[in-house]
Amino acid sequence: MSPLLTLAGVHAYIGRYHILHGVDLDVPEGETTMLLGRNGAGKTTTLRTIMGLWRASQGAIVLGDMPIADRATPDIARAGIGYVPETMAVFSDLSVRENLILAARRGPIDDDRLAWIFGFFPALKRFWLSRAGTLSGGQKQMLSIARALIERRRLLLVDEPTKGLAPAIIGALIECFREVKRQKTTILLVEQNFRVASEIGDHVRVMDNGRIVHRGMMDALAADQQLQQRLLGLSLDAHQ
Repeated sequence: MSPLLTLAGVHAYIGRYHILHGVDLDVPEGETTMLLGRNGAGKTTTLRTIMGLWRASQGAIVLGDMPIADRATPDIARAGIGYVPETMAVFSDLSVRENLILAARRGPIDDDRLAWIFGFFPALKRFWLSRAGTLSGGQKQMLSIARALIERRRLLLVDEPTKGLAPAIIGALIECFREVKRQKTTILLVEQNFRVASEIGDHVRVMDNGRIVHRGMMDALAADQQLQQRLLGLSLDAHQ
């Protein structure tokens, strides 16, 4: 399957710290690729570099046939990439409604699309006119994901969406990502919860020390406890 997103030899620095050391990453089109690794491996930096929030000092980033490494973040977003950062990054002083209006770059919110989102995240309908800053952590995460989904995207970049969330909310997120995948949207998802990764991932790429050190299918990694231990320092049994 051909990749929608390709990184080749990508290096990135944060200040004087060299974080990415020649990342080679392919994200197959229409499927979900999990980006896994220990804390500090470079996963968040990779997503932020793809979005142009941090600049690659070397290497190529290509979306389809379009080089994007030198493009500004708004241009990258307009090319069809939605981004859900680990920090959620909702506008706290604006209402849920206003947050979603700002995210709908192409014009008025599509009512059918909004109803589809409410089906996964009914709390957003309930708090439609409430300030985002008054929402719970889980509700803010719902809003952050809804912002990325309010228009159809070619690619979603999602950074640790289940971190610190209650199991019921995690279940809703899993169902949402499964439905997005059924619509053939390409997803690159960073996730520390290996159980969640094994449930929704098609492909897996594992990072260590700013490099990709493993490529394969997610179900194969989920079935191989020794490989899990070697790559991630854990096994699926620990999450049962």
